[in-house]
Amino acid sequence: MTKGSDLLVAALENEGVSRIYGIPGEENLDVVDAIRSSSIELVLTRHEQAAAFMAATHGRLTGKPGVCITTLGPGALNLTTGAAYALLGAMPMIMITGQKGILSSRQARFQIVDVVAAMKPLTKLSRQIVSPRMIPTLVREAFRVAQEERPGPVHLELPEDIAAEKCEDVALILPHSVELPLAAAEAMDRAARLIVAAERPLVMLGAAASRPRSTSDLSQFVLRTGIPYFTTQMGKGTVAGGTELYMGTAALSERDYVHEAIDRADLIITVGHDTVEKPPFIMGPHGPQVVHVGYQPANVEQVYFPQTEVIGDIGPSLRLLADRVEGRIPRAGALLPLREGILSRIGARATEDRFTPQRLVHDIRQVIPPDGIVALDNGMYKIWFARNYRTRVANTLLLDNALATMGAGLPSAMAAAMLYPQRRVLAVCGDGGFMMNSQEMETAVRLKLNLVVLVIEDGAYGMIRWKQAVDRFPDFGMTFNNPDFVKYAESYGARGTRVDAIDKFIPTLERAFAGGGVHLIAVPIDYSENTRVLVEELRERLPGAGLRA
Repeated sequence: MTKGSDLLVAALENEGVSRIYGIPGEENLDVVDAIRSSSIELVLTRHEQAAAFMAATHGRLTGKPGVCITTLGPGALNLTTGAAYALLGAMPMIMITGQKGILSSRQARFQIVDVVAAMKPLTKLSRQIVSPRMIPTLVREAFRVAQEERPGPVHLELPEDIAAEKCEDVALILPHSVELPLAAAEAMDRAARLIVAAERPLVMLGAAASRPRSTSDLSQFVLRTGIPYFTTQMGKGTVAGGTELYMGTAALSERDYVHEAIDRADLIITVGHDTVEKPPFIMGPHGPQVVHVGYQPANVEQVYFPQTEVIGDIGPSLRLLADRVEGRIPRAGALLPLREGILSRIGARATEDRFTPQRLVHDIRQVIPPDGIVALDNGMYKIWFARNYRTRVANTLLLDNALATMGAGLPSAMAAAMLYPQRRVLAVCGDGGFMMNSQEMETAVRLKLNLVVLVIEDGAYGMIRWKQAVDRFPDFGMTFNNPDFVKYAESYGARGTRVDAIDKFIPTLERAFAGGGVHLIAVPIDYSENTRVLVEELRERLPGAGLRA
């Protein structure tokens, strides 16, 4: 005989789970005890939201679902932001929550919330387990659903009496590989005809192009066709080679410098575009034709309605598409003459002797090796990293351009540091976003992570304050005070440093990485560049520009 909790943990081990992030409660105690005697590490966090962000990032980086656990009611509801983060960001994740007993009730409605119903709009699947005999089947189904395209979160609720109930041994269901289908030959032939005939073709790499299994084929497609490319914010780094064809990243929806190439293109091949991202360009009646290459058909939106689609496993489908067009695109590089001007203007004034966003991005790029990981929280700096930070490896700039939630930067970096302890990992947070989950500094120190946390101080919710100014509202309601971040870091057992001169920034970063452990670095920021570049400079280039971030 075995308990439901033992079956659950055995089923998780069967799926290859090595870590579970979270904060258990009394309704999970049988599960916690089963974890204690298993091969799975329980990573205790200080808030359930952080556990969900860590599990989702685990899924994003590995392609296999991360797992998090909480108790019922308030603990479970604290996962909702993380669930939405994984759902919109297409990150595979399993959430396991507890519940009071369902076979009998000794505490009436105390702490009971219908979490299964609450999670349904935020997940691909939300189920309550009502019998221990169901557990192996439901766990296997949960992992299948979480991983299949489009990936996302799955929720399983395990009531405490089902976890404690004994039953005969139930056989586990072994996972097996599922190969995605290739795109139809007719679709690839149709796309090939458009590509060969194009006068000014352009490739766009989107969020779904960053799936771990696809990146080598994407690089080969770009190199074999010779077509220049740009990326969305979440598609950065997906082409490892051929960077001389890189035209930039769309950090704004229109009228930025990269849009000089986008606006002149007569054909855009979008690879892995997910319309959950803020639009990288806006289609109109007189715009270019668009070939959508994706795992799933395009969601037709007012700003995105492709003329033809190539649907299937992206990597192999692109190989077959390249076979059809390689050496047959006479005007493949027609837009390349624009490249130098676009990149030089985006990188302008990146070495000025001020704490500007351009200078911070430039200096961080000098310190982070190609495989190093920068995890961004959400704030004004995200636009600057999207525009200015060059990446050559997929998933080395972790930013969220889907839910775009604050508070995810530190937990996301922690998950990356746990997965890749030999790589440099940097969390970049504004002072507002950092304080939303800053308690996880204790978790990072307790886990003995090697992690550098950069806190950018402006004493305000800077992006909203910027939009407030751009839209000509009075400056009101967006400023706050901060703790002494050096002392704050030290109170957790981390090291803290405040950088007061820009020429000390790179040496401070280098010392922090060389020293190992958890190190917080606080820097001021000169956000006057937000208005000068993203409003005034772009508006001068084209009236009405620079207003859609």
